[in-house]
Amino acid sequence: VKLLAVSKKQPVSAILEAAEAGQRDFGENFVQEGLEKIAASGRNDLVWHFIGHLQSNKTRAVAAHFDWVHTVDRFKIAKRLSAQRPNQLSDLNICLQVNIDDEPAKSGVQAGEVLSLAQSIVELPRIRLRGLMCLPASRSDFDEQRVPFKQLRQLFDELVHNGIDVDTLSMGMTGDYAAAICEGSTIVRIGTAIFGPRPG
Repeated sequence: VKLLAVSKKQPVSAILEAAEAGQRDFGENFVQEGLEKIAASGRNDLVWHFIGHLQSNKTRAVAAHFDWVHTVDRFKIAKRLSAQRPNQLSDLNICLQVNIDDEPAKSGVQAGEVLSLAQSIVELPRIRLRGLMCLPASRSDFDEQRVPFKQLRQLFDELVHNGIDVDTLSMGMTGDYAAAICEGSTIVRIGTAIFGPRPG
């Protein structure tokens, strides 16, 4: 399981301290903040993941500077990332964000649309569909926490069954990562447990 350190609203000094301890993957939720940290870090050995809601007018900057995007939920966004990924860079890794609890206020593709969207996206150049991501509703009970992660894993298995080459389940945060790992998570997105409470 890969540890993705969620560094939003944390200073660059905290990122560099984590990097000195061996952490390589960092997640940012806001485009401008992420771009500033990528530049300020002065390191080319770090892997940058965009994990926030991505608006279509911000895709060019993300395509040019990030290594992963976990929050693709529309073909339009994937198409823009594909067209705007610089040729000299390796393919941009993307995950489809699934609105696993069908929450009106959250982004994400509906479960029933995952397969068709995935089938469309795998045809695009310069990006590589790696898997699925979810941000489920908060649950305190461990067994209840496992339910949405199991549902995401089933959607992942459906993609594999239909011949789509995926290898990533981005699921689990500080409060529920253990349940996510039990259901097959390959990337856990941890902020508070690494950096402490966010400043401001």
